[in-house]
Amino acid sequence: MTRVGFYVVQDASLEAANHVAAVLAEKAFQRGHRIFVLTQDLRHSEAVHAAFWSFRRDGFLPCTLGDSDTHSPIVIHHDLPTANHHDCLINLSLKTDSFASRFQRIVEIVTQQESHLNAMREAWRWYKHRGFRLEKHDVARPNPV
Repeated sequence: MTRVGFYVVQDASLEAANHVAAVLAEKAFQRGHRIFVLTQDLRHSEAVHAAFWSFRRDGFLPCTLGDSDTHSPIVIHHDLPTANHHDCLINLSLKTDSFASRFQRIVEIVTQQESHLNAMREAWRWYKHRGFRLEKHDVARPNPV
């Protein structure tokens, strides 16, 4: 059964969401997971990629922008993931779709932007209606590491 974690960030900025995504991706990576980060568009993919490479002063997350390198432990892209991605999805796209059920774990990051809150409320209902196991986690305003 797919677990879906909603991480509620007490900040409205896209940068805060990207930082929390990097922190969660690092935890998943350290546990040996392969992560697909689904973004809204190319600009968002590039911003997330930059955040993953620079969110720590003493390191970086090994990630690939686009779905061309299927061997990368972390792939960031704005198109739907290919079938070879099924471990962990960090969904920053504000959309849900039937492909979600193939993942073992899904992360939804919720900022305090009104449009984002509305999209995530709808996502919660979508997942709940389909029987996904839901979790909610409150995240303090992120601090750079």
